[in-house]
Amino acid sequence: MSIITKEQITEQKKSNSFAGFIGNQQDAGMIVFALKNLGHLPEDFNAEFLYNLLRHKNSDIRQLAAKNIGKLTENKDAQILFALYGQETDTSVRREIVSAIGRKRDVSNKSILIQILQDNDPKVVCQAVRALLVFVRDKEVIAALKPLINHPNEMVRTVIYKEFFSEKRQHTDRLAHTETFSFLKNAVVNADVLEALKFVPDESVHLTFTSPPYYNARDYSIYQSYHEYLEFLEKVFIETHRITKEGRFLIVNTSPVIVPRISRQHSSKRYPIPFDLHHYIVQNGWEFIDDIVWLKPEASVKNRVGGFMQHRKPLGYKPNAITEYLLVYRKTTDKLLDWNMKNYDAGTIEESKVTGEYESTNVWRIDPCFDKVHSAVFPVELCKRVIQYYSYKGDLVFDPFAGSGTVGRTAKMLERLFFLTEQNTEYFDYMKSKSKPLAAPNAVVSTFLTLKEFKEKANDAD
Repeated sequence: MSIITKEQITEQKKSNSFAGFIGNQQDAGMIVFALKNLGHLPEDFNAEFLYNLLRHKNSDIRQLAAKNIGKLTENKDAQILFALYGQETDTSVRREIVSAIGRKRDVSNKSILIQILQDNDPKVVCQAVRALLVFVRDKEVIAALKPLINHPNEMVRTVIYKEFFSEKRQHTDRLAHTETFSFLKNAVVNADVLEALKFVPDESVHLTFTSPPYYNARDYSIYQSYHEYLEFLEKVFIETHRITKEGRFLIVNTSPVIVPRISRQHSSKRYPIPFDLHHYIVQNGWEFIDDIVWLKPEASVKNRVGGFMQHRKPLGYKPNAITEYLLVYRKTTDKLLDWNMKNYDAGTIEESKVTGEYESTNVWRIDPCFDKVHSAVFPVELCKRVIQYYSYKGDLVFDPFAGSGTVGRTAKMLERLFFLTEQNTEYFDYMKSKSKPLAAPNAVVSTFLTLKEFKEKANDAD
């Protein structure tokens, strides 16, 4: 079996003998390779063989044939493609056929694309919407697209909302996207987070990274019920959404927690905090982006499997919990990430780039930390990764449950600013004792404030 080379493909295309060249190929893999490397098609290219390949038994070949037909400048094939679209069963091929029709950018194809909007496959519908948006000023197109705001698929609704129903924001903010308010810079407030946030202006924060108190697992986090606990966190993340800059990130570190049984006649209760909390977050303006698993050494966690190791009886298995979750959310916006990036000057972008090794997977192997003052301390390495991956130098990083203040100290080390709230006076005093003198003459002084003092500073900033 001879091997097709890219040079042969180019030569056959130039001589316009590609149809015969493909016709002589018996191996599907060879045909796929040839179609992938066909490249730009000249105006006089004989494309009849591509339409024949749209009926090939191999779906990859059909898809690539449609993709190459889309490169042709002539529009005589739209009806043929539409007929083949109606016969096709493979989603990828159907989508590529619709794309090929759309790439013609010919107004005479409007009626075909409008018919395709009725397709049951939302991916195909999105492709037809994309093609029709070329004629977005056309009244017939607008009349066909606007009703899709009620489409059952969320991706279709999102596209239509952005194009026709999203209000164009009038940025009347007192500060640029990259800046924040002076009274928030390197400030630690000893107060209930919901009380402190009443005095924080809208769109002040670039990144929030926090680990909420676990439900009734510590003395400092006692709630009357699990529902009350989740509702409290919902209020916190609603307010966090308000103070977050457009399109910026919230990362929540949490894990299931066990509340011990009250006696041997009762069972302990394991609460799936990350999974229950997620619903409260996404229904309030946050878009889910990623789940990162923090993997800890088994020796560092409580041994739950000990009993099973002895008796080995089914139903009694309880694995050692060596993972926590970092749930990554982004404040919902019509703007792409590029918009956020372009707000920064070239120097800040260059200085903020992540250098050296970085984690390429969503499993982060990091040893936990232990502290005699705080029982659940963030490892610096965990904070370092989050802050470097999700913020730029000079950004304001917020932690509503600051604990011993690792987020703040790490942010400062990475030349970011921090804003922390912490209700526990012991932890607040600990952070204050760890505050170091300024190393640089232009560095921002860390301030440790009561709620009253913070309110006064906020009022002075108005």
